Amino acid sequence: MRFNLFKKNKTESEKKEDNYLTLRIRETVRETPDTVTVYFEQPEPFLDYKPGQFLTLLLEIDGKQERRSYSLCTSPFVDPFPGITVKRLKGGLVSNYINEHFHPGKRVTVMKPLGNFVSDYHSQNKRRYGMVAGGSGITPIMGILKSILVNEPHSETHLLYCSRSEEMIIFKEAIETLHEAYPGRLRVWHQLSQPGPAWAGACGRMDKETIKSFFSNLIESRELETRFFVCGPEGMMATAKTTLRELGASEESILSESFYLEKEVNEPNEALTELVSRPVTIVLEGEEHAFDVEPGKTILEAGLEEGLDMPYSCQSGLCTACRGKLLSGEVSMMEDAGLSEKEIAEGFILCCSSKPSNSEVKVNIE
Repeated sequence: MRFNLFKKNKTESEKKEDNYLTLRIRETVRETPDTVTVYFEQPEPFLDYKPGQFLTLLLEIDGKQERRSYSLCTSPFVDPFPGITVKRLKGGLVSNYINEHFHPGKRVTVMKPLGNFVSDYHSQNKRRYGMVAGGSGITPIMGILKSILVNEPHSETHLLYCSRSEEMIIFKEAIETLHEAYPGRLRVWHQLSQPGPAWAGACGRMDKETIKSFFSNLIESRELETRFFVCGPEGMMATAKTTLRELGASEESILSESFYLEKEVNEPNEALTELVSRPVTIVLEGEEHAFDVEPGKTILEAGLEEGLDMPYSCQSGLCTACRGKLLSGEVSMMEDAGLSEKEIAEGFILCCSSKPSNSEVKVNIE
């Protein structure tokens, strides 16, 4: 009797199944007038994700496929069902569609969870965590916060959360419940930029003075390791990170997540304007694919036009779904906010915002 010991090559459909799955909506919960949380049934096998990661949804709207990334607001250590929280945006095609048309029973195709806005957890950890959130930036922080509280009884958390008004505080009741359940381990400070007359708490936009007054004692005390998670509008995050560094926090201790990119129509950057097509080789799941990148196009755009099933999501240089390692050649990267300095130093690029600078570009995508 003979046995076939050769590994069977995967078909294209099987390769797709490795990256995508279909989730069924279990429940939708209205958090604020313009924000909804969508909980999904657990697939089989269970969805494997880390608190702070995101899902990329693939939706067909008006006959066109749209992809958007949304952070998971849940914790696999606490919540039985994974969920995302989506806030309406002015002119937001997908966010408005989700708020209006998602309902229990609907099936949604998603890419498997991605993202580096994560932490490790251990029952013996003794840490101080500082959280800075603005608006829907609370979404990934909520999953991280719950995971710390349930897994690290010797750690403490400090949440500084800025919202527009009291009715716009996402997870308001859930945060209050956590505060009551973990006395002495969760400190919460709400600040409203447009408060109503009944609001007795802090008012105004989050600025350096607010951040300094909330976190100065936290950083000055060297008894415990301190880590910071920052998520929200770009301006707020820049202020928070600058202020924390001025207070003495190390660069390595501050982790941020960007998903508030406002697309603008800019004049072409002459330094990035290409006049010729250039060949690029993509190593995708071990197979090499060679194609030309036309002037003005990114590596991702050209690869998709060639019919390659390259991973991608936001197409804005933030989510890292299209991350690849540059094996040879040089590229011009227009946006690298999703990559850490270490990843850039190691040669990683974002295909959605990279254009070849010479004819020797080869990129490996795992």
